[in-house]
Amino acid sequence: MLIPPYKIKSVESIKIIPRAEREKKLREAGFNPFLLKARDVYIDLLTDSGTGAMSQEQWAGMMLGDESYAGAKSFERMKKSIKEIMGFDYILPTHQGRAAEHVLDAILVKNGGIVPGNKHFDTTKAHIEWAKGKTIDVTISEADNSSEYHPFKGNLDIKKLEKIIAENKKNISYLLITITCNSVGGQPVSLANIKAVSTLAKKNKLLLFFDAARYAENAYFIKTREKNCAQKTIKEIIKEMMGCVDGVLMSAKKDAIVNMGGFIAVRSKTLYQKLVPISILFEGFTSYGGMSGHDIEALAQGLYEGIEENYLAYRVGQVAYLGKELKKRGVPVIEPFGGHAVYIDAKKFLPRIPQEQFPGHSLCCEIYLEGGIRAVEIGTLLAGRDPETKRNIYPALELVRLTIPRRVYFQEHIDYVISVIEKVWQKRDKIKGLKLVYEPPILRHFQARLEPIKHH
Repeated sequence: MLIPPYKIKSVESIKIIPRAEREKKLREAGFNPFLLKARDVYIDLLTDSGTGAMSQEQWAGMMLGDESYAGAKSFERMKKSIKEIMGFDYILPTHQGRAAEHVLDAILVKNGGIVPGNKHFDTTKAHIEWAKGKTIDVTISEADNSSEYHPFKGNLDIKKLEKIIAENKKNISYLLITITCNSVGGQPVSLANIKAVSTLAKKNKLLLFFDAARYAENAYFIKTREKNCAQKTIKEIIKEMMGCVDGVLMSAKKDAIVNMGGFIAVRSKTLYQKLVPISILFEGFTSYGGMSGHDIEALAQGLYEGIEENYLAYRVGQVAYLGKELKKRGVPVIEPFGGHAVYIDAKKFLPRIPQEQFPGHSLCCEIYLEGGIRAVEIGTLLAGRDPETKRNIYPALELVRLTIPRRVYFQEHIDYVISVIEKVWQKRDKIKGLKLVYEPPILRHFQARLEPIKHH
């Protein structure tokens, strides 16, 4: 039984619009859930980024937000939180995670530079490519099998990584570990694997960073799944994790439970000084970085709340409940269940629809039509095109992500999601594929427009 570690103080009304209206709205949105208006969505599982419910302490803290352009008290509190939790001395606030990527890549990724890592997320990959760099995926092979159980499917393959380093050492910009790894199902990386990558980085004098958007969830999985870690506190695990890297890129909109914000945290003063001019140019002065003082204040408080063990147990438990109930009904899902979302295996759900017809995205559209639920595809549409050949990239996994916002939905909402997806599963043979009618050159899934393929 899940025990919620909070009670409700403020509510927001939501409603479900009729099926005929949902059909009209989806057509108008070019069969792209990103382009739906939020008021036309009943339960929004598009993302956990910035969609969490803030606490009374965060809202109260926002009234104390210091809006000074330089040297604000709120920034000092944010620095103190990051230092206490993660151990880094040099902090650059940014308005969100992808801004942190932009600043770091502008300095570290030289023309043709390589960034090996575990299944880079779409914006991460896009920023590296924008800086004329290249990503190389070195995730373990178990990550590509949705039904195979492995407690840490986000792990990097050390032998693969050693080979990449040996072949490209002079051309490696930095190494990146995404915790948890979104693109393979919100799967964690083990502490042992983090330490092994760190040892390899130090041996080869390479910088190592975390994409730390969901670092607290990763720490919880280390505590509950990794040998010899059960007696450690979440704080102790985080300190061990952070001790292995040179810095972090953080979208605070996830595990710091804020609506807006992010940061870069590094150990080296020299690297910090290189990053500062780019940060000032694109984000703002070093003590606000594109955020208002009240957002910085909420972030400082949210970092502490995001690592509370009872909160993490409930959050991960809510995701697992959704996954287990879908599995009971025969729906193919990625196992083990990740920290922030349940991922449906769209290839197994819709085996008749080839990847060039975007089965994951087609399934997202059908889930919206059936019950007003917005989900997101992590598959061929998101993967985009190869920068050189311009051909579609067909990832091993074609997924639909049901992303749970933090502290937002009740048990009844989750049960409704289960009932809707069960109905879609029962009529899966009637679902049609989609084709593109408009496609932007980068990050196409955010703005693409599609239409159903008419079968003769």
